[in-house]
Amino acid sequence: MKTLKTISYPFCPAALVLVGLSLTGCHREVPLPAAESLPAVAVSVVAVESRQHQAFEEVVGSVQSRQRAEIEPKVSARVERILVSPGSVVKAGDLLAQLDDREIQARLDQAAATLEQANSDLGRFVGLLKQETITQAEFDAVRARQRVAQASKVEAETMLGYTRITAPFDGVVSRKLAEVGDLAIPGRPLLVIEDPNALRFDADIPEALIGRVAVGAGLRVSVASVNEPITGRVSEIAPAADPQSRTFRVKLDLPPVSGLRLGQFGRVAVPVEGNAALRVPASAVLLRGQMEMVFVVEDGTARLRLVKTGKRIGDEVELLSGVEEGERIVASRLGQMLDGQPVQVQ
Repeated sequence: MKTLKTISYPFCPAALVLVGLSLTGCHREVPLPAAESLPAVAVSVVAVESRQHQAFEEVVGSVQSRQRAEIEPKVSARVERILVSPGSVVKAGDLLAQLDDREIQARLDQAAATLEQANSDLGRFVGLLKQETITQAEFDAVRARQRVAQASKVEAETMLGYTRITAPFDGVVSRKLAEVGDLAIPGRPLLVIEDPNALRFDADIPEALIGRVAVGAGLRVSVASVNEPITGRVSEIAPAADPQSRTFRVKLDLPPVSGLRLGQFGRVAVPVEGNAALRVPASAVLLRGQMEMVFVVEDGTARLRLVKTGKRIGDEVELLSGVEEGERIVASRLGQMLDGQPVQVQ
């Protein structure tokens, strides 16, 4: 008796299929529905327009104080006391540092004694001149010595005042460059004071861009700690370029803005020649992987078309290729559209 062999064939289950795909495993093809047979979709459209865009080139710089002073001594002496530190808020006239004044005080005492003797001599010689005991020339010599002694005393008093280092204006101590015991020398700063309420932005503008900048012009300054760009007003432009970097130092006055601090890094946008480009809302461009597409409306039908985009400007994007100026593209309900589907323009 022969045994019949049973041959089992692979079972192809009934399943949901994607429109437009052929099921090769079951050797059946599902036909694509005609897009024209689908209901019309109400959409909004925008016209592809060529618009002029002002281009900018950013130049780095930093936030500085408009009022800044390096506090230097006028006399040579040892630093006896420093009463401030970086971050200290000071008022004009506040004592910042005290220098050793013993040597100058001794000069003042000597000048005061000399002046006292000179005054005494002058008083005596006045009486002698009236008695005609001395000549006019002798009296003039005594009077000259008295004036020299008086000037020496004033000089010593002034020098003594220089041992008290005071703040020239209201501000904040930003740097401390000396310690107690150091020798203070004219020309060597002890402290740096800046006014944090009057700020500016300093940037070195390349010579190729300096022609785009003018005194009084408003330029956009971006600083990381401030959410919105700040409009700075150009107050100074260096008359000559730096021979090494070939740049011009430009200073922009900044308005009072919360979050700005001295020394912060930023960028200033310098306007350059703009260019015209086709621009549409960025939401009208459909992304599929690395492909960029738009639906162009032709005779009441949406036609899918590949495009190439360029710079994004706000909520718009440049279209470099794929469309022509004046064509209308779908701007809403892109996810519900098929190529060739009828549309109703709202």
